[in-house]
Amino acid sequence: MTRPFEGVKILDFTQVLAGPYASYQLALLGADVIKVERREGEDMRRTPLSREWAERGLAPAFQAVNGNKRSLTLDLQKPEAIAIVKKLAATVDVVMENFRPGVMDKLGIGYEALSAINPKLIYCAVSGFGQTGPDRLRPGYDGKVQALSGIMAITGHPETGPTRAGFAVCDVLSGATAAFAVSSALYQRDRTAKGQLVDVSMLEATLSFLSGQIADWSVAGHRQQLSGNQAVSRKTTANLFKAGDGYILLAVNNEKQYRALMGALGRKDTLDDPRFADWFARNENEPALRAIIEEALAAKSSREWETILEDAGAPCASIWKIEEVIDHPQITARGAIQELDTPHGRLRFAGSGFRLAHGGGKLDRMAPEVGADTDTVLREIGFDAAAIAELRAREIV
Repeated sequence: MTRPFEGVKILDFTQVLAGPYASYQLALLGADVIKVERREGEDMRRTPLSREWAERGLAPAFQAVNGNKRSLTLDLQKPEAIAIVKKLAATVDVVMENFRPGVMDKLGIGYEALSAINPKLIYCAVSGFGQTGPDRLRPGYDGKVQALSGIMAITGHPETGPTRAGFAVCDVLSGATAAFAVSSALYQRDRTAKGQLVDVSMLEATLSFLSGQIADWSVAGHRQQLSGNQAVSRKTTANLFKAGDGYILLAVNNEKQYRALMGALGRKDTLDDPRFADWFARNENEPALRAIIEEALAAKSSREWETILEDAGAPCASIWKIEEVIDHPQITARGAIQELDTPHGRLRFAGSGFRLAHGGGKLDRMAPEVGADTDTVLREIGFDAAAIAELRAREIV
């Protein structure tokens, strides 16, 4: 079955996470992504989580966002490599990069130079702060953007202070935004036959996902605070509670769910307690209500309560670890974790976060070893074996 971006060719200069996450989403959906790396490969190939995988140049974090891609090595400091990039640019639909603004221009392969070669080219530049503005040249890192965007101002507990999210949330939000932006530009090109510059700012991408919090302030003047595990609904029973063996997150946000919760906990008596008559009263008497709920929850494990409460109509979840959730029955039933047979054994990776009725995202092959496809890519643009051997001898590729 044909996938949405089959036939689309992407020349991908991105590295680390935000940019590679973006091109990975398009690769899953069929795009031919040629990943351009320096001759020794990008730094993410050797992250220090696992010495074994780092020594192979295939660190888990690298593999996670580089499947389905081809690897081309080039020394971009050499004119011959720049000439190869220009030759490739004439044949591709999209160029993606996440250098600081101006770096690609100095190399002679920025948007202006490449669009002159290929007017239908879509050129996506991902950076911390965008291609314009007073902070355009400042480096963008996930933790920095978490702090600057307001995420850390609302994440954490008042008694312990702000904390960053447990994953590189701004990187992947920016990557998802970039993939959506490139998809939009490709769709628009089908109607206009025009290429364009796609300018993705990590800060702006993150703010777009904070639309509710921004409107809380801009419309109602509400100042966000550290909210701990409290849901944005501000409902007392949409929070984290202690259970018999740990914790459970309740997502009880309406009256029907609240009544189901108290019934399942064996505390229907509280439904007539004036301290908990409505959500305003429950918020005012939160410590008392929390004590009642946690006293009941102490009788069973969080996993037991998860089943009991969900079946009763009180939404909740126990705390699942990554190694547990990838084998969750729901995940298994939908084939959400993709498996590959590789030279290193059978490996498992996250794929697309959605399903299509036909032609959806699929992981066909693992992330490439550094330079694995250099010869193939060069042959596709007219280099013969002797020319490729010369390029290797001169350390251009």
